[in-house]
Amino acid sequence: MLSDQEIAALFPADLPEPAHWEAVYPRRSLPEGARVTRFGPSPTGFVHIGGVYVATISKSVAHSSGGVYFVRIEDTDRAREVAEAEQQFARAFAYFGIESDENDSNAAWGPYHQSERGPIYQSYARDLMRRGLAYPCFCDKDELAAITAAQNAAKLPTGYYGRWAVWRDAPDDQVRERLAAGTPYVVRFRSPAGAAARVAYPDLIRGRIEHQDNRNDAVILKSSAAPDRLPTYHFAHAVDDHLMRVNLVIRAEEWISSVPLHHQLFDALGFERIDYAHIAPLMKQDGGSRRKLSKRKDPEASVDFYIESGYPAEAILYYLRGLANGRLAELPPVAAAAEPIRIEECGVAGPLIDMVKLAGISADHIATLKVGEVLDRVGGWARQYAPSIAGAIDAEPALAARAVAVERDIPNPRKDLAKWSDFEAVYGFFFTGLFTPVTDPADERFGGLPAEVVTALARDFLAGYQELADQPAWFEQVRAASLRHGFAPSPREAKAEPGRYRGSIREAATVIRVLLTGSTRSPDLHAVALALGAAEVERRVGAVLG
Repeated sequence: MLSDQEIAALFPADLPEPAHWEAVYPRRSLPEGARVTRFGPSPTGFVHIGGVYVATISKSVAHSSGGVYFVRIEDTDRAREVAEAEQQFARAFAYFGIESDENDSNAAWGPYHQSERGPIYQSYARDLMRRGLAYPCFCDKDELAAITAAQNAAKLPTGYYGRWAVWRDAPDDQVRERLAAGTPYVVRFRSPAGAAARVAYPDLIRGRIEHQDNRNDAVILKSSAAPDRLPTYHFAHAVDDHLMRVNLVIRAEEWISSVPLHHQLFDALGFERIDYAHIAPLMKQDGGSRRKLSKRKDPEASVDFYIESGYPAEAILYYLRGLANGRLAELPPVAAAAEPIRIEECGVAGPLIDMVKLAGISADHIATLKVGEVLDRVGGWARQYAPSIAGAIDAEPALAARAVAVERDIPNPRKDLAKWSDFEAVYGFFFTGLFTPVTDPADERFGGLPAEVVTALARDFLAGYQELADQPAWFEQVRAASLRHGFAPSPREAKAEPGRYRGSIREAATVIRVLLTGSTRSPDLHAVALALGAAEVERRVGAVLG
């Protein structure tokens, strides 16, 4: 084993002892039972909706217990870092309300980027080496690949353990020779487990879990050739969660297999173990089976999909909270938002993301918003993602307000707007800048009516057109024109004497509907006409007359 002096020479001369960091990061003064949770995204990729799900649970659990939730950027894998990932993090955190309670300017437990905490990890790695619990390993990539190949050929578990851990018990002189030659090395943790050892540990969601203990000598500090000597995730997790006084880690179930290693590290470092709760992943129905929601395959896995589509964050959070605790899905949204998520009510089976259900929840939510709020939020979204819609709203703000008000303040309001990107399809026809008048009387949207009938009906409707507030009185103008041009007063009469009529008043009204909206389906025709105004009604109906 290397001497303390030889080990000290591998680290900066002014590196503090672990006791220094224990004093720098005091225990938090919180109520009994308060939970300190964290969300630790890595900028090696963009935030998955599953990350928002876990962060939402973490924040709710912390706050409902009188504790603290914070975000720690786990940026120790510089080689795989994705440009602009952190900007996407900030955008997602703000949109979904999962911003950190703490940051470098308002709390004493930072920095909140692991890349800025390098000396802390080195202090604890040096301490492990002094106590014989960690050692330098000089294997290069080719040597490690050869070990893996040999293990595969022998049908053995892969890893750096037992006789395959060639530097674990290497002679001191051999180690000194490599160090003197300047050979790059990593620092590995000396696992205390035997090959057949098993461990059991509690999980706050899953109960007792039994698992094979970790026997791999995991890397805790990366290559000495790197200027920043950053740690691996496993080591940084143990050191940071201890010093930042986390007492509950809520994370994806894929990390269950890492718990034995994390417990070994906590024990070796002299830290008190913390609680874990492993969340089941969000799932997707794929044919007759379910699978994990995939960043690679599923656009709805990306947080940006929801932001760019314009799903209101409140609707998504209500849906996600209901997936976490089923009782919350049974409550009205306002009541559900005030209720805490309970870890013990999270299931062990992955909940299914149902985009149809989410759209329904989102449409219900939007239907409760006031006209001004809808326009503010659509406008804010459109300025970034759909400038033509923003321009149309800005050009005709009064019309925009009238359009959104159509069939809104009634017992059963319209629910055809599920996300802001639907706005043009639902309301676009109201705006002169987005609507193209129908000029061809033979257009197929008129249902095969002769062109001369369409023009005659349009001309008759316009003759003496009045903008009337009373719906029956207004519609009488459509009815009177239709009767004068061979349409039956009702579908029943048209069906009874098909040779006598061109159709019913329903088909006649469809002609006016198509001329005003460009579609055979629309909100109440009278409400549309009032929102457009008499001049615009006359312009649109008259367009088919040439």
